[in-house]
Amino acid sequence: MAKTSTQGLQDLFLDGLKDIFYAEKKILKALPKMAKSASDTAVSEAFEKHREQTEGQVERLEEVFAMLDKAPRGKTCPAIDGIIEEGSEIMEEYKGTPAIDAGLVAAAQAVEHYEMARYRTLCAWAEELDMPEAAKLLKATLDEESATDATLAQLAESDANQRALQKAA
Repeated sequence: MAKTSTQGLQDLFLDGLKDIFYAEKKILKALPKMAKSASDTAVSEAFEKHREQTEGQVERLEEVFAMLDKAPRGKTCPAIDGIIEEGSEIMEEYKGTPAIDAGLVAAAQAVEHYEMARYRTLCAWAEELDMPEAAKLLKATLDEESATDATLAQLAESDANQRALQKAA
């Protein structure tokens, strides 16, 4: 379907919201599986904590959709589908090995980096569109995603990567 020449930043913003809404919903489904697959309690707890945060992030996105008088709807996001598929492959291929947690943390960080890129862009667009309340909500989520990424990096560097060096029993 051809796009009209009148589409602009508002349209990009709405498409971006749909994309990240879809992504957050997919992530909500993946996080419990990742938590269950983790061998280390701290890694599992990090995924559980992020699942709770993600529920709040979805609520914030619903608020931004309401500001636009749009129903919260996702749009298929092949990028997040691929990142989550890679995480699923890690869960299958490394189940029961010392490398499982390092692999899960790496997969989760790929998700976080994708989300941070999307939220950073959406924050900038909300500001350009003179939507300070939307920008504030999106920035709160960006800050959570950044904090989660830092937590994951710390888990990897303090323990998970070292355990991955061990040979499987």
